Amino acid sequence: MTQQIRFHENGGPEVLKLESVELSPPGPGEARVRHSAIGVNFIDTYHRSGLYKMPLPSGIGKEGAGLVEAVGEGVTAVKPGDRVVYCDGPLGSYSTERNIAASVLVKLPQYISEQHIAAGFLRAMTVEYLLNRTFKCKAGDTILFHAAAGGVGLIACQWAKALGVTMIGTVGSAEKGKLAMDHGCAHVINYNTENFVERLKEITGGKKVPVVYDSVGKDTWPASLDCLQPLGLMVSFGNSSGPVTGVDLGILAGKGSLYVTRQTLMAYTSNRATMEEMANNVFTMMKDGKINLAARQTYSLADAAQAHRDLEARKTVGGVILVP
Repeated sequence: MTQQIRFHENGGPEVLKLESVELSPPGPGEARVRHSAIGVNFIDTYHRSGLYKMPLPSGIGKEGAGLVEAVGEGVTAVKPGDRVVYCDGPLGSYSTERNIAASVLVKLPQYISEQHIAAGFLRAMTVEYLLNRTFKCKAGDTILFHAAAGGVGLIACQWAKALGVTMIGTVGSAEKGKLAMDHGCAHVINYNTENFVERLKEITGGKKVPVVYDSVGKDTWPASLDCLQPLGLMVSFGNSSGPVTGVDLGILAGKGSLYVTRQTLMAYTSNRATMEEMANNVFTMMKDGKINLAARQTYSLADAAQAHRDLEARKTVGGVILVP
């Protein structure tokens, strides 16, 4: 029997329950992974709450790292004994072990521990596609990144600095502002005490920015458009304050013929070659000391509900992992 966090109805963290589940041998194309560490991400709260609809009952969690214990028929990408990480596939990483399609597994180089990578692989892969693919950031660019002290934000701070990009980040407190600055953010704006549009205009000398990265959603959407240069790109990749709805496309024309995109990591990682390329970029950044994904909060698997409470209450900073 394996221990797994499951939920039978949508709701708050209290719907998450630790259950014993019978695990069958891995089927064709599958591998069994025993987890050493499990990543907790804000998208997990969307699945739990029902913002992102899933068939119920369901497991939860997209990200994990551990050891391959067995493989099913036809699997050649990995073998028993391999150390692997993943951030794709069906929900269910909140478990001691699981069967998962071997095609989503990435072998870990020797210099990266399972605990280290699980604290931020999904987030680092997100930053990789945001800064390298959605909008190709280059040295000298200035960008706005909301929630700069969050799990994705802190990695973005480091990655942007490594690229020579001036990152302006929004935060909710002076403490989080210092944390973002310590990780490489060039300027921080406390949205609780400052008007981030006016402050951004001051920082940029009125030029504003070519791209805004936003995982907050409803609360930051309208004002973010006012931070963009003509023909600028608004990148939405999350909804921590609620989804953006009822958008009048005419507003985009009036504010400078703006572009808008709603991004997901899985649109990139569904291609195996792209996924491996992205993962190798993440591993190289870690090896070179340009990004650090170390977990700042660790919970036991049984305390997954508390991890969600703290995440939604914005009590966490950086990476969060569960340990079986």
